[in-house]
Amino acid sequence: MARLALLSVSNKTGIVDLARRLVEEFNFDLISSGGTAQTLKNAGLPVTKVADYTGSPEILGGRVKTLHPRIHGGILARRDLPQHLTDLENNQIRPIDLVVVNLYPFQETIAKPGVTLSEAVEQIDIGGPAMLRAASKNFPHVTVLCDPADYETYLQELGQNNSTTSLEFRQKCALKGFSHTASYDQAIAAYLSQQSQDTLPQQYNLSGQQLQSLRYGENPHQPAAWYQTGTTPTGWAAAIKLQGKELSYNNLVDLEAARRIIAEFTDTPAVTIIKHTNPCGVAVGSTLVKAYQKAFNADPVSAFGGIVALNRPIDAATAQELTKTFLECVVAPGCEIEAQEILAAKSKLRILTLADLSNGPKDTVKAIVQRAVTKAIAGGFLVQAADDTMTDTTAWQVVTEGQPTPDQLAELLFAWKVCKHVKSNAIVITNDQTTLGVGAGQMNRVGSVKIALEQAGAKAQGAVLASDGFFPFDDSVRTAADAGITAIVQPGGSLRDQDSINAANELGLVMVLTGMRHFLH
Repeated sequence: MARLALLSVSNKTGIVDLARRLVEEFNFDLISSGGTAQTLKNAGLPVTKVADYTGSPEILGGRVKTLHPRIHGGILARRDLPQHLTDLENNQIRPIDLVVVNLYPFQETIAKPGVTLSEAVEQIDIGGPAMLRAASKNFPHVTVLCDPADYETYLQELGQNNSTTSLEFRQKCALKGFSHTASYDQAIAAYLSQQSQDTLPQQYNLSGQQLQSLRYGENPHQPAAWYQTGTTPTGWAAAIKLQGKELSYNNLVDLEAARRIIAEFTDTPAVTIIKHTNPCGVAVGSTLVKAYQKAFNADPVSAFGGIVALNRPIDAATAQELTKTFLECVVAPGCEIEAQEILAAKSKLRILTLADLSNGPKDTVKAIVQRAVTKAIAGGFLVQAADDTMTDTTAWQVVTEGQPTPDQLAELLFAWKVCKHVKSNAIVITNDQTTLGVGAGQMNRVGSVKIALEQAGAKAQGAVLASDGFFPFDDSVRTAADAGITAIVQPGGSLRDQDSINAANELGLVMVLTGMRHFLH
């Protein structure tokens, strides 16, 4: 007796070829619903519509069609239990050996501009997940396929195992089925959370599809993989690699750190060079090549082996500069043909283009739950909203007798934007909208100030200083003034703010309080 396969797919890639081989090579009968049945019929394949098989018509505009005992009984029946087989026979139900289902395109629908809530809700599949879960539960007897990429592997299994599949294969397919429905439900929950006014939901779910297995994580003994969220590639999943070796875990972490900094600058050509997620050089310039030269010269020692992000397409002049030192990765919105030819000389250098480098967590979707940042801790994880608040200088407060000039205010804004992306305790010294010294990740702010000033050296004369946290004592203000710093921007908020303000007034410094801190741990 022919075996029975149920085919009901939204993504019809490869379905006709699969169905034809099931019928012609492996003696399957086909039942199908809706558009899939019509597709198979148009291809000249023998197919029975679900409504004809169950004797129940599709109702509610297609909302109910596969939710029927003849469908779910055939999927869920255990072939090793006589009572189950008796129930099938008494109810004229054929056992279903293969379930091929993928779900309504919910994630693709909500990714469209202007989609309404009602349009999104209509793309919430009910029958599909029910069949996927039923077939996945009964994997000892049923094979479930939810990914067209698995069709050929399934056919190979049939060919190698006397027209059946191994238990190991069925179990792997079941895992994929449950993962698919879990991801689908997570997308729906996240979307509906977006419609509410809750800051963060009571239950937080995270899912992704493995995009690439990585050689290792931060260190060679740590396995790692790269996952994509959603069905439509965004962010780094949408980047184009023009040349170079495969991306590593650390490359991707550093690239994201570089993207977040470069997203702060849109009006003027800007470049950042990253080392271990901290900027070792950031600059803006009248041209891209000038911005790169300034960023590189800010700390050429640390720039060796760095990650470079540029906010303009790479031109030939900039490409020539990029080839003068060893770099791990370069990313820009585009790359001119002549620049590509120049960069090809560095064949191992990873060159990526990402059309919109500003499109990060804050823009992927509007919901705060999707802008969240997660960190694993023992027994669970932490979730917080991304620190993507745009800087508003109108909210800044000048607290010293000295007032900043327009040029100083612009420089302070530049330094503050960079400081936001440096590991705490963070100190950034800049001039001519170029980083001169960066103190990162120290256990006390005095240490970060010392490191940043030592790196800036004589260039600190006339420069400005940004601090991601307040100064609880006036010692760092005095140290900065001794090195030639003329203006300081910091969040304020210490009980002893006045001590620092008094020191600034005494020493002739300008001090601006932002009212917002940017700790980065």
